[in-house]
Amino acid sequence: MDDGKPTEPKAKWWSRPTAGPATAGEAPEPPVEDAAPEDASDTAPDSVPEAAPDTAPRSGQPLHEPDPYGTPPYGGPGPWAPAPPVQRPTPAHGTPVPPPYAGTNGAGISVAPDHPTAQTFTPPAPPQHPQEAAHPPAPQWQSYDPWGAPRQPLVTQPGPPLPDGRRKNRRGAMLIGALLLALVAGGIGGGIGAYIERNGGLTTVELPQDERDGGGRAPDSVAGIAASALPSVVTLHVSGATESGTGTGFVLDDRGHILTNNHVVAPAGSSGEITVTFSGGETATAEVVGKDSGYDLAVVKVSGVSGLKPLPLGNSDNVQVGDPVVAIGAPFDLSNTVTSGIISAKDRPITAGGEKGDGSDVSYVNALQTDAPINPGNSGGPLVDTDAHVIGINSAIRAADSGSAGEGGQAGSIGLGFAIPINQGKLVAEQLINTGKATHPVIGVTLDMKYTGDGAKVGGSAQGSSPVTAGGPADKAGIEADDVITEVDGERVHSGEELIVKIRSHRPGDRLDLTVTRGGKDLSITLTLGSATGT
Repeated sequence: MDDGKPTEPKAKWWSRPTAGPATAGEAPEPPVEDAAPEDASDTAPDSVPEAAPDTAPRSGQPLHEPDPYGTPPYGGPGPWAPAPPVQRPTPAHGTPVPPPYAGTNGAGISVAPDHPTAQTFTPPAPPQHPQEAAHPPAPQWQSYDPWGAPRQPLVTQPGPPLPDGRRKNRRGAMLIGALLLALVAGGIGGGIGAYIERNGGLTTVELPQDERDGGGRAPDSVAGIAASALPSVVTLHVSGATESGTGTGFVLDDRGHILTNNHVVAPAGSSGEITVTFSGGETATAEVVGKDSGYDLAVVKVSGVSGLKPLPLGNSDNVQVGDPVVAIGAPFDLSNTVTSGIISAKDRPITAGGEKGDGSDVSYVNALQTDAPINPGNSGGPLVDTDAHVIGINSAIRAADSGSAGEGGQAGSIGLGFAIPINQGKLVAEQLINTGKATHPVIGVTLDMKYTGDGAKVGGSAQGSSPVTAGGPADKAGIEADDVITEVDGERVHSGEELIVKIRSHRPGDRLDLTVTRGGKDLSITLTLGSATGT
């Protein structure tokens, strides 16, 4: 039963009980002699007794090891431990003979180990924590005693257990420290991970990429059309005495003829310079072969250039509204620019150039309308179909601010572009190459361009001269002054510009069926177109 007192170890044959503490007025009891072992060699100093059993209590009781040799104050085996004490003879009168001093007791008094007054001083062991008792520390040796005391191990005892609250505080502090360490490690790890992510880590990042595209495109795709047409498209830089400009053209034949707009080459005048730049970057100087302001077309020619690739010409009469088209040019001097769209309308009567009614400076075009973006610099460039054949010559854009058609009206496209049909352009180009001039179909009348009614009105006799050219096509057909022409070949005419456009879309010698209003009555008249030389 554990009553809180130190448990006394059981005596063994080599243990020697010592006298208890002496009280005042009492004589100490004589020590009890142990029986000597049969073999004295068992107690030789070099022999090491087996370890004494651990009898220390496990609930905070002081640790008390058995003294195998009975040597005070702590005991314990050592390499130079003395042999067990030998019984000494006593004198006849019974008084013990004191042996020589061999050590000190616990109070520092020199005594013989087996003297009746000798006391074994065993200092109380300090309280020991149960956890520390399970793992006692290794013994430490005392310093050598010069008076002959055997060198004995110094048994160290752990301190008293910590209060429960302090133990909990220590555990709490350790937990908080572990959490802080985890947070710091997480922050450092996150920072390192972010750095690696931003800077690519220790290896080079290679992103997956589709490499299946061999570069081929369908011939009727925008890319296929552009690849076929671009080698035939050129950029023109024109400079004259007072002005300069940039435009586009395309190769007509292998002789070096290039078709463009008249307003593109106009700044050069009679002494200016025209430089042609091909899609591959080669340049050449060009000269004007012929130009016509009425059709807004011109032909220039380069010399000494080989490997020219003419751009095939299509048939603008076969074009349908909604057909896909591609426009190629150098808007704002950005050469080899490709845009795409559709044919938005056909037979759009437009005028461009000089003031209306002043004669030769005004261009009258029965144009193709497209929503393919066309900008300043696109003028003279080709409008091609899905076969990369030219169906029109880009010439004008609708100006949002002024309502006029022409590149000078605004800075950019609003999706209203106009191209001269290639059938008309082909006819004019052939005339300019062959004769240097183009001929215009005419009916031989002067129109009243200020008329605001519906139709095209022939001028009146009050102008001082006859508005109908004597002997001309209109005079032969019976047209008179103040007549209003309302239809051409069954198509309605709303103004004088529309009548001119429709006439110029034909060739000299063509026959036209006209509807004329005279005095409130409609008349049907047929005439044959004449010709006039353009400028």
